[in-house]
Amino acid sequence: MKIGINRENAPGENRVAASPDLVSKLVSSGHDVAVQSGAGASAGFPDATYEETGASLGDSASSIAESSDLLLHVGRPSDKEIDAMQIGSALAATLDARRDAEAIEALANAGVTALAMDLVPRIARAQSMDVLSSQASIAGYKAALMAANALSRFFPMMMTAAGTIPPARVLILGAGVAGLQAIATAKRLGADVYAFDVRAAAGEQVESLGAKFIAPPDAADAETEGGYARAQTDDENERQRSFLADHVVRADAVITTAAIPGRQAPLLIETDTVAEMRPGSIIIDLAAETGGNVEATVAGEDVHVNGVTVKGPVNVPSLMPYHASVTYARNLESLLNLIIGEDLSLTLDFDDEVVDAMCVTHDGEIRGHTINR
Repeated sequence: MKIGINRENAPGENRVAASPDLVSKLVSSGHDVAVQSGAGASAGFPDATYEETGASLGDSASSIAESSDLLLHVGRPSDKEIDAMQIGSALAATLDARRDAEAIEALANAGVTALAMDLVPRIARAQSMDVLSSQASIAGYKAALMAANALSRFFPMMMTAAGTIPPARVLILGAGVAGLQAIATAKRLGADVYAFDVRAAAGEQVESLGAKFIAPPDAADAETEGGYARAQTDDENERQRSFLADHVVRADAVITTAAIPGRQAPLLIETDTVAEMRPGSIIIDLAAETGGNVEATVAGEDVHVNGVTVKGPVNVPSLMPYHASVTYARNLESLLNLIIGEDLSLTLDFDDEVVDAMCVTHDGEIRGHTINR
């Protein structure tokens, strides 16, 4: 099978879909792999590392897309790439299928079978393919470092000749993959860490990392069957914000990670609450790209509220492109092991719940049940 790997086209995207290690395995298995020149440069993989695997290099993204039976991407391909793809070819990429209807329609019209890496179901045997988890872990780690770097005080307790300096108080909102990694990293840096989540089961995970779990005494568990947090009612949201406000104003740094796949991020912190925080405090809002957990957040910008800085970073995994690419490639490798048969051709079994959930276009049609579930 002919497999193509192109440069990412989104501004600021430094990752690449396939590491040289994955390409080497594909070539060794008998696949013909083409990599666009410069595709891995920003992630620390120069062209020579791909040539050494036996892959060929190409200059044109469109020509690679046109000649590929399977195209691998981190994000959605450009319109030119989609137009160039052959009817019956396939794409594996993070497609934001629940929100980017235009891209999904274009892929269906092009006759491309599209597998959305961000729709991997949360089941045990699909964990190795779970891109959302692998990239969220990187984002959580980086967010803690960003908070420590931006804060004008030490994270750890310091014993100095001038006296003892108490540790920074760090509050993590959302204890999913990103939140737990942020907690672990902030603890390693010596901070006094508190965490909140609407899922009761998260409390044990938080405390196992040495942080303190906070929750309203009468809070209902909001975990779905897939392990994600369900959307809260207006009344629940209001009670949460009221409960969290006191903890937020006492924090030196807040990292928010609460997100619901395919939906607007829940509002957890209002601007009035931010204004009550100690001047010099920092908020890192990892949900900035989907509307933000903080009312004052602006995606891609720093906002200042009464001396408090609210950061809305976007595409945080791309700030650590080497390991973000390595882990993404490993997710892809697990998927390819599932969908490539012994004859090295694409074999899609729609009775398989993983394939069924991920495949958003096939035979010129949009598989809407996977997008709207």
